Amino acid sequence: MSPMYCEKFRIPKHLEIADGAVVPAPVGEQPMMKTGNWRTERPVIDHEKCTTCLNCFAFCPDSSWHFDEKSEKMVWNPIYCKGCRVCVEVCPVDALRLENELNFKGGVARLDKPY
Repeated sequence: MSPMYCEKFRIPKHLEIADGAVVPAPVGEQPMMKTGNWRTERPVIDHEKCTTCLNCFAFCPDSSWHFDEKSEKMVWNPIYCKGCRVCVEVCPVDALRLENELNFKGGVARLDKPY
């Protein structure tokens, strides 16, 4: 970092990060970020309509979508989806629709323990 920045904020030398440095981020699912019990509706995908454009993957704020290479289909992760509807809105071919969470066996995915 520039010396001026460090002096202004008095960042200790051992905590300085060089300009343009890569800071490692957690990889994989984060157990403390389970937000699936917030939703009242869930996205349901019609694989016949899906063109695998990856919009759902790219725009999901909770990384609830991933591409399964074996089946070559998009897969939804109910543990982290909070039902924000972004994926449904950005789907260019209307392959996603919302359905009430209680229409599914088990209802809403609940946390193991409340916070």
